Amino acid sequence: MSRSVIVTGCSRGIGAALVQRLLEKEHRVAGCSRSTAAMQELGADPTFRSVDVRDGDAMVGWAKDLQQIGLIPDLVIANAGLLHLRQPFWELSAEEFDQVIDVNIKGVANTARAFLPSMIQNKSGTFVAFSSGWGRSTSPGVSAYCASKFAVEGLIGSLAQELPEGVSAVALSPGVVHTSMLARAFGEEEASHAVEPQQWASQALEFLLTLGPAENGQSVSFQR
Repeated sequence: MSRSVIVTGCSRGIGAALVQRLLEKEHRVAGCSRSTAAMQELGADPTFRSVDVRDGDAMVGWAKDLQQIGLIPDLVIANAGLLHLRQPFWELSAEEFDQVIDVNIKGVANTARAFLPSMIQNKSGTFVAFSSGWGRSTSPGVSAYCASKFAVEGLIGSLAQELPEGVSAVALSPGVVHTSMLARAFGEEEASHAVEPQQWASQALEFLLTLGPAENGQSVSFQR
């Protein structure tokens, strides 16, 4: 059955691979990223639009424009994220810390504010926020990222208790995926041992599409 799916941060990595796989499977998909060129390559506005998830008004405007063309999501995948260079907290600049917090926490919140109202009105749909193993445990050198993903877990846990029957929110840890973000933080050699985004998306898509009320409020992980 064809589904209507929103993917944020879809210009590269996991987001780009998910959009490609969704299109191959003939689902209706819309996506955003900060890259205007990448969005123009994927499709026409408003289905694919250059939007920064940190801009709450822009996200709400995009959601309303999608509604105008009849796209009310069955599934929202809040994938956009940022991982800073691995370093001790006291060496991490305030600017870098703020960027991680703004994308990883505020970006998820802005995406939820934009799309949940129509899902609630429709009495169905699942909001999936990408978390991490570092949203459930900690490691040195990734303090801001850990803080942001722990916050995502808390946000989803509370939000899930507020949603009406038929609408669900889930925190998903995708595992370790070979993305440019991971390579930037840990080096290409170490990052190259992780699963490729295309392979991850091929294996994970059906799992994502099965998430629903039974998983509301849960912290789930995709196991390859």
